[in-house]
Parts: sequence; structure tokens; C-alpha cells
Amino acid sequence: MEGSSRIFGMAKRAVHRRARKILGEEPVALVWCGVHKPIPTPPKEAHRAAGGGRLKPGHHWLLYVGAVVFFFVVVPVMLMDKLSTGRRDRPNARPSGSGRSRDRDRGQDPTNGVFDGDWDLTAGQLLLHWYGHSPNPKRLVMLARDRVCIATSPRRRLSPTKADDFRIVAEFPLDQARVEGEAGQPRGFATFRLRFADGSWLEVGRLGEPEDADHFLRTVNG
Repeated sequence: MEGSSRIFGMAKRAVHRRARKILGEEPVALVWCGVHKPIPTPPKEAHRAAGGGRLKPGHHWLLYVGAVVFFFVVVPVMLMDKLSTGRRDRPNARPSGSGRSRDRDRGQDPTNGVFDGDWDLTAGQLLLHWYGHSPNPKRLVMLARDRVCIATSPRRRLSPTKADDFRIVAEFPLDQARVEGEAGQPRGFATFRLRFADGSWLEVGRLGEPEDADHFLRTVNG
């Protein structure tokens, strides 16, 4: 047990060493995170002008195997069960309006709370290139003394505790970007916002490494 804890600590230190190397200084705080909701569909013109990059993360091959099993095994069973249940239903049963209500609710916020909604501003442009830098959904947000940096690994898969090849893909001086987040958020549900000088903002979540996340939020909140 003691040996495994020591290895885990060394793995985390490797990430901090890499961050220190590419920043050229000790990071004030850092945390792995990701866009915790699907990126909204941008206008075709904006997407094309940004290079038409991917708007979804890549997936490991096991996920595709699971999808095949689901559609060819699970779905037929579900359909058969639904058909048999439908025969027992009353013929005059009417569908409720809850589905339409949910659709209306979703329609009220086309950005799904991911960003401010303007694709031409900094946050929108950052989203348009988010998965173009790497198909992996994880990003490392690093706070330095005078800037906010976003880094990622080019690999499709990575371990946040062992990553050693990530590189900076976006960098903003502190007068152009700031981080807004509350300390003490429940682990696993914490989020924070990157707010830019042009008024745009991007919300991220899925914060990795609880100790890093807690320290990061305490730092930006203090």
C-alpha cells in the first residue's frame, strides 16, 4: 500500500514537473478539466471559418465495441419487450406533453450553459478549436503569475496523473482572462468559468485529481 502511494505521488509530480518546464516557472495552481456538456452546434459559416474542426471528443475502441453490442443485442431485446408491453396498453392512452415541455426548455438555452453564445468572441473561438488540438476531452488549465494557460496531450488516451507530453494550446494574459469558481463545491460536480476581456465566457467541469481541484478553486476564489 505504501509503495503504491509513493508511485502515485511520483506520477502526480511528473505532471507538475512538466507544467513547470513548459511554463518556465512554478504553476500557481493547475487542474485537469473538460467541457462537461456537448458543444452546441455552431453556425456553418463560423465552423467553416475556424477550419471545420471536430466538435466532439474521440473515443476509445472499446466504446465502439460496446455500441455495436448495444445496437445489435440490447436494442432488439428492448424493442421486443416494448412491443409486448404495447399490446397490453389501453388503446385510448394519450402521450403526455412532458416531452414537448422538455424540448421547449432545451430550446430556451441553445448554448446549453456551455458558453455565452457568441461564436465570434474569444470563448466561442476557443470552443471551435477545442477538440482540434486533441481528440482527448481532458485539458490542463494552469495558472501562472501573469497568465492563464490551457494545455493538452495529442494522444487519444492519457492518464491525468502520468501525462508527460502535454503542450500549451492557448494562453491569455491576466488582463485578458480570469478564472471564476467557488471553493467548496462537491467533488465530481465542481465547475468554473473562464471569463475573457471581451465579455465572453466558457464553463468547464469534470475536474480531475480532487486535491488539485480543491487547491485550484481555493486559489481562484481567494
